[in-house]
Amino acid sequence: MKKDFDRAQVLAEALPYIQDFHGKTIVIKYGGNAMTTPELINAVISDIVLLFLVGINVVLVHGGGPEINELLEKTGKEPKFINGLRYTDEETMDIVQMVLCGKINKNLVAAINRIGGKAIGLCGLDGGMMKAVRMKEDGVDYGYVGDIISVDPTPVNNALKNGTIPVVSTVALGADENVSYNVNADTAAAKLAVALGAEKLILLTDVVGLLRDPKNDSTLLSVVKLSEIPGLIKDGVISGGMIPKVDCCVQAVRRGVRRSHILDGRIPHSILLEMLTNEGLGTMILQ
Repeated sequence: MKKDFDRAQVLAEALPYIQDFHGKTIVIKYGGNAMTTPELINAVISDIVLLFLVGINVVLVHGGGPEINELLEKTGKEPKFINGLRYTDEETMDIVQMVLCGKINKNLVAAINRIGGKAIGLCGLDGGMMKAVRMKEDGVDYGYVGDIISVDPTPVNNALKNGTIPVVSTVALGADENVSYNVNADTAAAKLAVALGAEKLILLTDVVGLLRDPKNDSTLLSVVKLSEIPGLIKDGVISGGMIPKVDCCVQAVRRGVRRSHILDGRIPHSILLEMLTNEGLGTMILQ
């Protein structure tokens, strides 16, 4: 009886959030450590399908670094990184496109469809959705790594209008050369969220959120305003690989996305806990 009561309480608590988000768009960036086990993958997929079935427009943007590394190693090619970015020569770009636009994208689409959702796979090349130019930072050559210069959300909007969940892989059309570019999935998700006028951008990561003390999870910063970000960077609270993630969230909020979130993708059902409960998880960045 107690269990049934608790379940009813959870559903009652979720109702105002479902009403608030009904018909609105959220963009979820998924990849890396949140994809490591079948249990975590199933939890993320079931969260997405539940949100979809209660009338929330969900757009899933994914990466796939570990799978790319695995296939590179199988072909005898060692993954190479410069300043945290994957160096992408022509052969590596073929593998990136094969893994992201093929294997991972279609596996996610199949997983969503299998449990009652309705998903369609897209990549940045489709309809010229994402256009990029070769990244040039401090004279460093990253190969076929691109900076996104434009996003046309039409293919995603069409999918949403047709009652489907767009699953988007982050390979972009070259605007400066006749090539495809490997683009950062966090950046792609943020730019797509802006183009869609999304209500929320959620980045699933392998940390609990922004911590004032990195060794103490109880120092989690649940809410951070844009005006506080420079000070947190100066104090070293935001550092290393978290800086580009936070920057993606900041750019999205500055350009019209109401709220951005950094969530721990290792926690089962972290998306539902953030979206549909009073507790919330991770760090929310807002104006």
